[in-house]
Amino acid sequence: MRPLILLDVDGVLNPSRRSSPRFRRYDGVLDGEPYKVLLDPRDGSRLRNLAEATGAELAWATTWEDRANEEIGPRIGLPYLPVIPVMGDPASLTGEHMKTRGIARYVRHRPFVWFDDNLVEADHEYLTRHPGVSDFLLVEVDPRTGLTDDHLGRAREWLMIPSLRAENRSTSGGSG
Repeated sequence: MRPLILLDVDGVLNPSRRSSPRFRRYDGVLDGEPYKVLLDPRDGSRLRNLAEATGAELAWATTWEDRANEEIGPRIGLPYLPVIPVMGDPASLTGEHMKTRGIARYVRHRPFVWFDDNLVEADHEYLTRHPGVSDFLLVEVDPRTGLTDDHLGRAREWLMIPSLRAENRSTSGGSG
């Protein structure tokens, strides 16, 4: 089974501040409301390279859902990606992010790396207990700076070395 690389938008690809001159500001309108995003056009090629080097599949795990394919992907050079339905789940009773349950349903025992800026211990615990989840690495991204080479390096190492995945699962439940 091909591993997955799950991508959030806000805070990961769209940081809250311009942390580098490489970021470009884009304006748009969603549902009649104006929005602004900061995107690094290199992120698309960096993520495609990571997926190619590790045999992984990229997928959106964002509240942007299908709009990520329309508004974000083309601006950073990503092809159309599968979208994990994450909206519509009821509020959590145990503290996990609202996206976590949708991700647990989607992965179906495939190993995955999840880049997100809003991960907490409850996400790790939920995924560890869920019967449809096997090996995973949660990569917490600082929403002020967004995705970095260090985040990508961690993911690459974990995805390329199956023994790290097994060790990570047995010692820390998968979050690294």
